[in-house]
Amino acid sequence: MNKHLPIIFLIVLFSFFIGGCSSKNPLLQTVNKVDIQKYTGTWYEIARFEHFFEKGCKNVTATYEIKDDGDIKVINRCTKIDTNEKKEATGVAYATDETNSKLKVSFFRPFYGDYYILDLASDYSYALIGNPNRELLWILSRTKTLDENIKNSLLKKLPALGFDANKFIWTIQE
Repeated sequence: MNKHLPIIFLIVLFSFFIGGCSSKNPLLQTVNKVDIQKYTGTWYEIARFEHFFEKGCKNVTATYEIKDDGDIKVINRCTKIDTNEKKEATGVAYATDETNSKLKVSFFRPFYGDYYILDLASDYSYALIGNPNRELLWILSRTKTLDENIKNSLLKKLPALGFDANKFIWTIQE
């Protein structure tokens, strides 16, 4: 085993998370206000931009719970498509301002990534989540499927936000 592999991994991981700090894109607009109590619970991933921590996954969910200290516990679950192996990652998040629409999320402390709530149904039935460098994007829903009209409406918003809808992977939900 290469003795430099852990150092290389940390450099790559660090670069991934600080990538959101310096962006060639304009400021990413978020929703005006998020009620964290209403946002908690389980969300089903409808679509995502591919990234290493969900590569080859189906049945992807994210569950948010408010902790006693006010931070948010994040539990991401998925099933590997090829092996049916169930995977789970637990992290922590916190809001960066009073709108609760911009979060910092970490699964690998001390490294945090940006989690911006870009669109949110008034009844909290779906959400569009991204990050400022436009490399991560998710469509989430409270159910395993999402109405085609809502999907199309969200897709139409992406160019103005600086995201390429062609990068979406549509998640298998069984």
